[in-house]
Amino acid sequence: MQIALGLYPGFTALDFVGPYQVFSAVPGVDVVLCAESKGVVTDDVGLVWLDIQHTFAETTSPDLVLVPGGLMTAKVIAEGHPIVDWVRLAHDHTTWTTSVCTGALILGAAGLLRGIPATTHWTAYDALAGYGAQPTEQRVVIEGKIATAAGVSAGIDLALTLVGRIWGDKIAQAVQLGIEYDPQPPYDAGAPSKAPRAIRDLVAAALG
Repeated sequence: MQIALGLYPGFTALDFVGPYQVFSAVPGVDVVLCAESKGVVTDDVGLVWLDIQHTFAETTSPDLVLVPGGLMTAKVIAEGHPIVDWVRLAHDHTTWTTSVCTGALILGAAGLLRGIPATTHWTAYDALAGYGAQPTEQRVVIEGKIATAAGVSAGIDLALTLVGRIWGDKIAQAVQLGIEYDPQPPYDAGAPSKAPRAIRDLVAAALG
């Protein structure tokens, strides 16, 4: 099984690293990092530099596509980045087409979310609705063969959910234990419905 993680300049590191860690722990899985062209792609902070060895043109029929979000997602879409067309074309061949955080906007721009429930980072709900999706605060949303995850850290939940569906609960539980994913956050402010208004306003302003 080939799992393709589609990258672009300005992706958020944890959006792809979490799922990458989960999927790469499953024996026999071919995990491919691909981008518009071979060479260096940087994250939205500019500190993570990835030397990409596979292009979108070389990765046309993956079984599972995952697109991370990032602070540059809206710009990437506005500039007509090839990742949008790649997702649209790859979707014809995938068993699963998935996104983390604002990566859902790329799925939306590819025309894949019209009329269906989906999730993204909470600050991008309106943008997601603009593509015809029905935004929800659920951490992971599965609709047919499309799976979307909420902001950043939710990518780990998405990947474990998919491992369970594809390879079964025992494999998913083994991977979870292997990466010791046992969230016990020190604060209960990880969703907009839980965080105090002042904190929501602060984050919304920072992510502007």
